[in-house]
Amino acid sequence: MDDLLKLKNQVCFPVYALSREIITRYRPFLDALGITYPQYLVLMVLWEEKTQTVNELGGKLRLDSGTLTPLLKRLESKGFILRKRKSTDERVVEISLTNQGDQLRLKAADVPLKLMESMPVTKEELIRLREIVTEILDRMCSKNKNS
Repeated sequence: MDDLLKLKNQVCFPVYALSREIITRYRPFLDALGITYPQYLVLMVLWEEKTQTVNELGGKLRLDSGTLTPLLKRLESKGFILRKRKSTDERVVEISLTNQGDQLRLKAADVPLKLMESMPVTKEELIRLREIVTEILDRMCSKNKNS
């Protein structure tokens, strides 16, 4: 029983520590673009899908609106996105890129490669890690929805 309370036996701790380490390695590249890691995530979704509602973004990024709204306000104040209430339903807020936000994609294009070069792992190891973590996360979230 005591072994269960040892840090070295915890599953979540190395995942948490690795996540922090990877985000720390992103920082110099994202600082150069004037954005944070959570803002980068929002922009990546918008670069791929152009316009999203707050709820759609929250679902894709696994963020609640209380976390997402201040993040979106900061991106809007930086001139990267527009927030607009949907004309057919005032309760729905749509998020879209500005020209400046769209152009930031070109500047961010080399961030993934720079990040990979900054880490002592192979591309294959990172792909395998992403696949395992995604599979577990999907199963856990699916189970939570079914509970």
